[in-house]
Amino acid sequence: MITEKMAKALNDQINAELYSAYLYLAMASWAGTQGMRGASNWFFIQAREEMTHVWRFYDYVSSQGHQVILDAIAKPPSEFKSLGHAFDETLAHEKMVTGLINDLVATARSENDNATAIFLHWYVTEQVEEEESVAEIIDQLKLAGDVGSGLLMVDKDLGARPFNMPADLATKG
Repeated sequence: MITEKMAKALNDQINAELYSAYLYLAMASWAGTQGMRGASNWFFIQAREEMTHVWRFYDYVSSQGHQVILDAIAKPPSEFKSLGHAFDETLAHEKMVTGLINDLVATARSENDNATAIFLHWYVTEQVEEEESVAEIIDQLKLAGDVGSGLLMVDKDLGARPFNMPADLATKG
């Protein structure tokens, strides 16, 4: 079983992940109103991914005999200067989440909680992938520019992103 300190930290992370989903839904809506359906799709898929992170944390906290405590979710920004700006904000947000995950790992280690440290390994790997993929999109947007055919090509590529429900969650009822 996890300690009260670890349960609190994991509950805080659940709420941070819910904010992430909320942020990406706001970005999806903004991109859609700008005529960037591909980017809107990318952000919507990202919001769905964040919800899978919530569900994994939720299941873990519950399996450890603790109640999941949901807190208020802050209002995310709803306007961005450009698609490049939205992805710059995305990368900054993902780096912040990486810091939160690293803090959770440190807490698990300080609590001598090897099970939670192992559980968090998936998130550590996921954050490396998140930051890398967003950095690649930023590089593409810098090459394409904020208007014109290059931006349309990047938007089209972003629209091809599928959502794949993780196998461990697909069987949850």
